[in-house]
Amino acid sequence: MDQLLEETGVVPVVVIDNADDAVPLAKALVEGGLPIIEVTLRTQAATAAIENIAKQVPEAVIGAGTVLSVEHLQLAHNIGAQFIVSPGLNRTVVEVSQANNLPIYPGIATASELQSAWNMGLRTVKFFPAELAGGVAMIKALASVFRDVKFMPTGGVAPNNLREYLSLPTVTACGGSWLAPSNLLTEKNFTEITRLAAEAKKIAVETRASE
Repeated sequence: MDQLLEETGVVPVVVIDNADDAVPLAKALVEGGLPIIEVTLRTQAATAAIENIAKQVPEAVIGAGTVLSVEHLQLAHNIGAQFIVSPGLNRTVVEVSQANNLPIYPGIATASELQSAWNMGLRTVKFFPAELAGGVAMIKALASVFRDVKFMPTGGVAPNNLREYLSLPTVTACGGSWLAPSNLLTEKNFTEITRLAAEAKKIAVETRASE
């Protein structure tokens, strides 16, 4: 999973209010070159959305985000989630995910949280909320100490700063909510979502090629 994140560079973080949008959204993102998709468990439609994508879009790698508890984790696993993302770090959630061989990327924002994650055996973590928690400078500071850790910054990442984050050798991928905004989903403008995905993928490819 970590290798796939590295190759893809950008992970769409989506909030789905209508489960019927899940499959066309996933297909639009895959078409734009972003097959790794995080569906957040923030709406009543989220579980059906994950299940629909898992069953109907096999070319997508579907994950569950905003996983706050073991109950969330087990539900996500049962409906086909292939990876787990949490906004924070919880030992029990991490351990249950590891016991199920389910990749998990918990959120950290401080050195203490990262040290706890490191001691749980994690070597790739979500850095959240990236911009508010210090952005690129903070990742550089943490990486200088935790030299075998990779980061997935999420929160405030957008096209205008995507290159800056991806140019860091310790950033494996960036999570982004701008790729499937609510207005485009309401309009069912999946063509524009594909365009946004392709634009982000192009930035990722160009940035990685210049390293």
